[in-house]
Amino acid sequence: MLDADNLFLKKTDELFQCGQFCAAFIDPCIFHTGLFVLQPSLDVFNDMVKRVMEMAENRDGADQGFLAAYFPDLLDMPMFHPPNNGSRLEGKFRLPFGYQMDASYYYLRLKWRVPCGPNSIVTFPGASWLKPWYWWSWPVLPLGLSWHDLRASTIGYEEEIPTLIIQTTFYITLMLCVIVSMWRHRHEDDTPLCKFWVPKSLWAEYGFYIQGFIEKLLTPLCIVGSFILPMTMVPITSHPLVGWTLSMFGALVLLSATVHVLRLPFTATFTPWLLSLGCLVVMASPYYRNGLIRALAIVGYTAFASPFLWWTVTQVTKSKTVRVEKEPSRSQSLIMKIC
Repeated sequence: MLDADNLFLKKTDELFQCGQFCAAFIDPCIFHTGLFVLQPSLDVFNDMVKRVMEMAENRDGADQGFLAAYFPDLLDMPMFHPPNNGSRLEGKFRLPFGYQMDASYYYLRLKWRVPCGPNSIVTFPGASWLKPWYWWSWPVLPLGLSWHDLRASTIGYEEEIPTLIIQTTFYITLMLCVIVSMWRHRHEDDTPLCKFWVPKSLWAEYGFYIQGFIEKLLTPLCIVGSFILPMTMVPITSHPLVGWTLSMFGALVLLSATVHVLRLPFTATFTPWLLSLGCLVVMASPYYRNGLIRALAIVGYTAFASPFLWWTVTQVTKSKTVRVEKEPSRSQSLIMKIC
């Protein structure tokens, strides 16, 4: 039995020589049920069902707690060593740690150091939203790229390709439309294009409030949405390199449209995009000696990027405030009409 988040580094045919029950210990006292060997037995199955019906001891209410309580003496069992003649063993055995290498241990030194047993299987316990098959889990967790390398060499990504092609075509088309629109409006002032989408009478009466809505709500929503929307559209099981490339390209296109439509300052608006790209480069760099240096580099880059993000907020807010002040207020418009 095995969980879906197991990455096989080599063949493990020798596990079929194990006895009635075998499992590896990640926790010092409790074995991990992400992978275990259990010989089929109707008697054991019926006994397990009886234990469940009797509400037997279960620490976590799931399979981990139930099996740990059902096989409480596994810690005292001998270590599994497959016979060279291929014969099958009898009884219960502990599996070496190499059969369930916790990925979190890799991130301490960014390499494996497991001297006991074969380095055969990597498991990814932890947050479900950072499982290795999700494209955004890399480069947050660098080992996830190994998962996708193995998938690329086996089942591939044919299921995701049509969606990726459609999204790429959409972003390219939108970018061309933005470029054409920018060329057509190149000689106009910095009034937001949304003004031309509102009837003149309505803008003359409520233009001040519409501008305030753009400044306080629509502008930050568009900027933040330019990053979030492309990420939610990419198929979740895409290859990380493809997922991040398409996501960043989509953010670039949507930010370009936002800058053009709302007349935002170009440099300040695109600064978060450049900082995001830099963050990916820092996290994905393969030149760190260990996980501690990598963590310090990420913290250092965060400290470096924070002032630029604050500068972006101030510049965008300042540009919108100045533009609103240029527009006559509602009371001023009424006075002008009376005169």
